[in-house]
Amino acid sequence: MNFEELMKLLTERFTNGTFITGTISQPRSKTDDLKRVRMKPIELRGELHIQFEYQFERILKHENISVNKLYPKLLELLEQFRQVHAEFSDEKVHVQLSKKFKVLWKSEKVQSEKVLNLSHNRKKNYLLDENTPYPFLVRLGVQTPDGKVKKQKHDKFRQINRFVEFIDDSLVHLPKDRTIRILDFGSGKSYLTFALYHYLRIEKGLDIKVTGLDLKKEVIEECSLIAKDLGYDDLEFLVGDINDYNEETSIDMVVTLHACDIATDMALARAVKWGAKVILSVPCCQHELFQQVHSPALDVMLQHGLIKERFSALATDSIRAELLSLVGYETQLLEFIDMEHTPKNILIRAYHTGKKPTDADRTRYTEFKKLLNAKPFLEQELGSLLE
Repeated sequence: MNFEELMKLLTERFTNGTFITGTISQPRSKTDDLKRVRMKPIELRGELHIQFEYQFERILKHENISVNKLYPKLLELLEQFRQVHAEFSDEKVHVQLSKKFKVLWKSEKVQSEKVLNLSHNRKKNYLLDENTPYPFLVRLGVQTPDGKVKKQKHDKFRQINRFVEFIDDSLVHLPKDRTIRILDFGSGKSYLTFALYHYLRIEKGLDIKVTGLDLKKEVIEECSLIAKDLGYDDLEFLVGDINDYNEETSIDMVVTLHACDIATDMALARAVKWGAKVILSVPCCQHELFQQVHSPALDVMLQHGLIKERFSALATDSIRAELLSLVGYETQLLEFIDMEHTPKNILIRAYHTGKKPTDADRTRYTEFKKLLNAKPFLEQELGSLLE
């Protein structure tokens, strides 16, 4: 099989309804910022598209390509990468390309029963099925007792599933030989806290202990009652502030959702000092940098209050991600579906790898901070860990 034949075959297989998932990897250039590309079929406005998820070192980007425009995109990527993994309803395929684009094709037939679960994957495949009743979703008012998602709760259901996807992606970074300790700061009504517990304990059968922490006593009391009624014995809810929580010396996962301004930084700093393997944080209002930022070179933007506010929020999350990277985390800023349809939908995902920063990494951060005249609270909190 030559390269042109490969292109025609893959294009056909990706668009004929049998494609389930795929990954393009091994960039030809070691300096390429794009590390890999994941693919899956989705349906948009009644038409089949292929969704491309571009995985850079610290960010993810998504692009949806209609099937009739797939060939040029696939050609572009296979000229850039050397390896393709693809799973179809009837086989798994591995393709390796040489420097001169010589094709090595390997395939493996899959069990026929897998066709029932994965063939023609046009409908969104949620980790929590939208037609299966889940006791916690019924109790929280997202589903009816027979498992139907309530009309006004479809956005919340999608948000919960998006969060569960992040949890699922994090499993590889969590311990396997002991109880997994998880803290959720600012748990609020705790839709996502219950989803986290259900998925890890009920769906995955993991040994976990989860604590939800919030300042609102009446909310904590209600969530505690629900957890008791559901038999979630290792899920507790406590009234408290992040600054006053000193019950732990080591935590595996820290979740913080919509903690306002530097409360997010406090949570991130505590997570780092606890040695958390996984951090998932969705920031809320961010005022610190807005009050500090001063950069004549950016006055064309910053003279407008609205732009300055949005710029400050994006720059703040960029600084947070960079600081986490400087203390040994693999960090990405990802899009998170927000129920209230606000722009506060960036999720900071950080996995602890212990990777040491280079002088160039430190210089890049320092120069960016100087450009904005920023004095980040998180940098102060991390202190000697950054030295």
